[in-house]
Amino acid sequence: MTLLSRVLGFVRDAVIARVFGVGLMTDAFFVAFKIPNLLRRLFAEGAFSQAFVPILAEYKNRRGPAEARALIDHVAAVLTVALVLVTAVGVVAAPLIVSISAPGFTATPEKFALTVDLLRIVFPYILFIALTACAGGILNTWSRFAVPAFTPVLLNLSFIGFALFAAPWFDPPVMALAWAVFFGGVLQLAFQLPFLARIGMLPRLRLNFRDEGVRRVLKQMVPAVFGVSVGQVSLLINIVFASFLITGSVTWLYFADRLMEFPAGMLGVALGTILLPSLAKCHAEQSVQAYSELLDWGLRLTLLLAVPAAAALALLAVPLITTLFHYGAFTATDVINTRHAVIAYSIGLVGLIAVKVLAPGFYARQDIRTPVKIAVVTLVFTQLLNLLLIWELRHAGLALSISLGACLNAALLLRGLRSRAIYMPQPGWGIFLLKLALAVYVMGAVLWLLSGDTTGWLAAGAVERIGRMGVLVFAGAGSYFATLWVLGFRPRDFARRSVE
Repeated sequence: MTLLSRVLGFVRDAVIARVFGVGLMTDAFFVAFKIPNLLRRLFAEGAFSQAFVPILAEYKNRRGPAEARALIDHVAAVLTVALVLVTAVGVVAAPLIVSISAPGFTATPEKFALTVDLLRIVFPYILFIALTACAGGILNTWSRFAVPAFTPVLLNLSFIGFALFAAPWFDPPVMALAWAVFFGGVLQLAFQLPFLARIGMLPRLRLNFRDEGVRRVLKQMVPAVFGVSVGQVSLLINIVFASFLITGSVTWLYFADRLMEFPAGMLGVALGTILLPSLAKCHAEQSVQAYSELLDWGLRLTLLLAVPAAAALALLAVPLITTLFHYGAFTATDVINTRHAVIAYSIGLVGLIAVKVLAPGFYARQDIRTPVKIAVVTLVFTQLLNLLLIWELRHAGLALSISLGACLNAALLLRGLRSRAIYMPQPGWGIFLLKLALAVYVMGAVLWLLSGDTTGWLAAGAVERIGRMGVLVFAGAGSYFATLWVLGFRPRDFARRSVE
């Protein structure tokens, strides 16, 4: 389901690149969309999920369905009230928010005004998507992983439909993308409600701030909000920096980020989604060994899939960008500038995915303070790198700082888990890493020989690019997994059942 969502995400971005290209309108939209997206990560996948899911798993496993249902009702009511207030403030204060998040836009009144108008349309997305994340957390706790994983498909379909068919009816046409976000949020929430009803956990909004579970969730959210905010502040500061660079910088970073998010979402989000309730169950049952083994499984699977993904992303940056985006208004200059950011992001891909696996090792134990402290260190480190790298590398320097910060974050999380004896590596890591390195080397050599030069990809037609890209994907994946097979790896070695 996650794969389907990510593939459609690429279709969405290819359509946006073809219809709108790179320029003032796309810069304005991506800044406007980034702001509720940051809040989404704060209220949805971020602090709320980290605080809510482990406590809900405890209620489900120890207290039974009646108390779990009451917790869901009370938490959903509090979340709804908070989100309505945040949405109202965001719509009213849109000019101030844009001035703070993209101060460079104030020098171009047309760009600033357009960004404000777009932000007012997309801001209610945070209300819909955070409630969607609440529903997804419930479904994941009941091991209904497919429905939340499929839900983002609806946002992508909304984008594609509005960009292809509605854009000519708006003035300016980019307004169609803002309304795509709004209606996509509505569709995502509406889709999950019947599945909640099917498991008997559809929330009945009952406001009760005195409920023990609500208080525990809110108490856990305070450090979690700060911790997640640290990461989002880092991204927001990157937008501030990018707003002062040449027009197109925000959009180049967006498309590079989308390429990086494909493996990060496929692996990191999927693994993190499954690990959090599974680890929470082990913690509730005080199964220390099983807890450590789950983390070890997650780390091995992360490296097995993320290392070749990072190598392929760097080696195939131009083939990927030209095949997906180099049509219509997306020029050769845009390809080259996006490539610089893609290569910079690839350096930190393993770290970005590893964080999604390592952080649940703390969250499932209801320890949010440790990841928060690590996030603060990462924020300071990332912004120091921004100041150092932006002068020479421009927008690619901003991407590189995110990558190096993610690697530091993952390293500190791993050290924290090891020092507390939460994670004890299982035997065989040395030979595992040697075999992995050999398989990646073979794959890299195959891709290097077959990929060709930049000029050929820029000059090729759409059909030729797609055909050549298909050959590269098949050859790269085939050589990698064939080498692993020869070295003794088998799929059953990495299979685990999720918790019920």
